[in-house]
Amino acid sequence: MKLKKILAATITAVMTLGLVSCGGATGTDSSSSAGSASSDDKTITIWAWDDTFNIKAANMAKERYLKDHPDVTINVVSMAQDDVVQKLNTSLSSGTYDGLPNIVLIEDYKIQNYLLSYPGELKDLSGYVDPSKFMDYKLSVMTDGDKIYGVPFDSGVTALFYRKDLIEQAGYTEADMQDITWEKYIEIGKAVKEKTGKAMLTMDPSDLNQIRVMMQSAGAWYVDKDGKVSINNNESLRKAVEIYKEMVDANIAKQVSGWDAFVGAFQSGDVASVVNGCWISSSIQAAEDQSGQWRIAATPKMGSDSKSVNASNSGGSSWYVLDKVGNSDLAADFLKETFASSDDLMNDLVPAINLVSTLKSASSSENYSTPSEFFGGQEIFKDFAKWTEEIPPVNYGLHTYALESIMAEGMQSIVSGKDIDEALNNTQAQAEASVGN
Repeated sequence: MKLKKILAATITAVMTLGLVSCGGATGTDSSSSAGSASSDDKTITIWAWDDTFNIKAANMAKERYLKDHPDVTINVVSMAQDDVVQKLNTSLSSGTYDGLPNIVLIEDYKIQNYLLSYPGELKDLSGYVDPSKFMDYKLSVMTDGDKIYGVPFDSGVTALFYRKDLIEQAGYTEADMQDITWEKYIEIGKAVKEKTGKAMLTMDPSDLNQIRVMMQSAGAWYVDKDGKVSINNNESLRKAVEIYKEMVDANIAKQVSGWDAFVGAFQSGDVASVVNGCWISSSIQAAEDQSGQWRIAATPKMGSDSKSVNASNSGGSSWYVLDKVGNSDLAADFLKETFASSDDLMNDLVPAINLVSTLKSASSSENYSTPSEFFGGQEIFKDFAKWTEEIPPVNYGLHTYALESIMAEGMQSIVSGKDIDEALNNTQAQAEASVGN
């Protein structure tokens, strides 16, 4: 990752956009006293969001660390992700460290903003993290040369979650769902719609998660390897757009708007499949009446793109240490002994929060081999771990959500019939005008 100085004020506005990630974007802000890092030599404070996922993981890591370090005090503070972003930007832009945490969770799509906008603020954790222990795609976003600035946490590895009963009613088997292309997926979707009356998937015009999933499966993004906007000359993006348009034209999608409608569609049985990050499994399993009817398979690949593979990613975050807040060595040691190395912790987090870890050795843990009754006895975590190893690394760049907002407008015009090349050229121009490259 090529780093350069960028005015923090320019980036701050962009970094507050797009707060959906693995684990969600909401939380409860604790009191300011609880949220502040202490000057006590044995106290560290951790900021994260989502009480049922990230916060629960941090508290379990805290309990494990305190067994060997009873003299340390660890405050785990929950707040909304947008509040984390805003408070970090405000404080780091002004060089004011009072009230900041020692450790903070940062979304993978946003981390390059921090590394570029605030050089020297995040601690180099190279001496605490063994890079060979983690998935390459996850490390690439937090690495600059031989320096590693974070500890990878959750995988957003994607999967094809599907209703076995509906697929069978359409004339297909579980074997037919393995390692398929998006083109085959559309074929199956047409049969499902004809035979069952159900849609194959949901589509939200304001959420281009499907585009992102398809792009990353081919090692591509909205920017090139140097971080420059790459839309109208991005062959993998174009292929993804064509497939998206084909799904719309095939009338196999249920149109939804917002998270609740998206979740409600599969929980109520209105759609036959979901292609999304592994973290969606908990929402699928909330429909207890559908237990045993769901299965998972590898993410479809783009058959029209030779670079595309049956693996991709959606979301994910990692842990970072603020170097100038104080107690950075203690904070780094906490991460080293927990999230950076503990297979036992990763194993415990599987049943606790449905974690798919990016620590390679975690895949051999006992709970990864536990069959899921809901998914027909499949060892889903073993599958997730396998696919995580196959995710192509990409440069997420500085402006994922800003670019996606512009791309969403372009997609609307394409779905409405505008020429794809013309729409992508217009989107490229708008994106360059917006983000400056």
